[in-house]
Amino acid sequence: MSQQATAVTHRLVTSPAGRIHLVEQGTGPLVLLVHGFPESWYSWRHQLPALAAAGYRAAAIDVRGYGRSSRPGDTEAYRMLELVEDNAAVVHALGEQSAVIVGHDWGSAIAANSALVRPDVFRAVGMLGVPYAPRGGPRPGEVFAQLGGDEEFYVSYFQEPGRAEAEIEPDVRGWLAGFYAALSADTMPAPGPYFVSRGGRLRDRFPTGRLPAWLSEDDLDVYSGEFERTGVSGALNRYRNMDRDWEDLAGFDGAPITQPSLFIGGGLDASTTWMADAIKAYPTTLPGLVSSRILDGCGHWIQQERPAEINRLLTDWLASLPA
Repeated sequence: MSQQATAVTHRLVTSPAGRIHLVEQGTGPLVLLVHGFPESWYSWRHQLPALAAAGYRAAAIDVRGYGRSSRPGDTEAYRMLELVEDNAAVVHALGEQSAVIVGHDWGSAIAANSALVRPDVFRAVGMLGVPYAPRGGPRPGEVFAQLGGDEEFYVSYFQEPGRAEAEIEPDVRGWLAGFYAALSADTMPAPGPYFVSRGGRLRDRFPTGRLPAWLSEDDLDVYSGEFERTGVSGALNRYRNMDRDWEDLAGFDGAPITQPSLFIGGGLDASTTWMADAIKAYPTTLPGLVSSRILDGCGHWIQQERPAEINRLLTDWLASLPA
């Protein structure tokens, strides 16, 4: 690997959010990497050097509200269309007209909508963890409120301003350790931590005692250090805009993504079970799909749990795209 490929650069670029922090490595066609909740650019630490070595310019952002990116105070500033425009602004700030976009977890949805809304900028899209499902159906908040019976679905729990903050912020490091472990293949409990008992906390069902194999104490220090500094409201505001997104994207109801696409999910990730019908619908919703893979025995944090496999699948897919 060349010295140029191994060099890592931190940058702040102007965006509608104010500024977006990113970490880039390599030269070549631009690949924009978008993280999920509750993470940061650091979740792509294994992919940046691999993509650089394969001849790409990889740029991993802190989504608005996270890390060193701007954190607008208005909850509505975190609606999907705002994040799409942040991504387009990053591409242009890096001196490019187009890019491939790849996302994980919430980043998967952000990447998918970036490709859907701005096909002029995003020429291909990779989605990790969370399948693509076109906008449609009832208002999301109504759907989530009906789940769980006597318990409360975690999305509804996150949607109430201040409530999850009161659970997380007094012990950010401990909460993150439990949340990461709860969704990791080697430490996840049964049942998973997706429902909150009335008057309870999400962390009541987190496993305790050890970190998952992919997460070192140093890695946890990076994540917890960022959220201890910024708080978690910016990150949680993504959940608090799902009904607004449903309204904003009404013009894209049922719309397919036609660019070349990739999906990779974890076999033990609840997202691939809950959204199995969305995966079955890919011939209609992702007509440009190049590859769809489910990794047996893998949890939610797939690019960190299985970095070598994800790197191979990503670079093979990228190599297949039109120049």
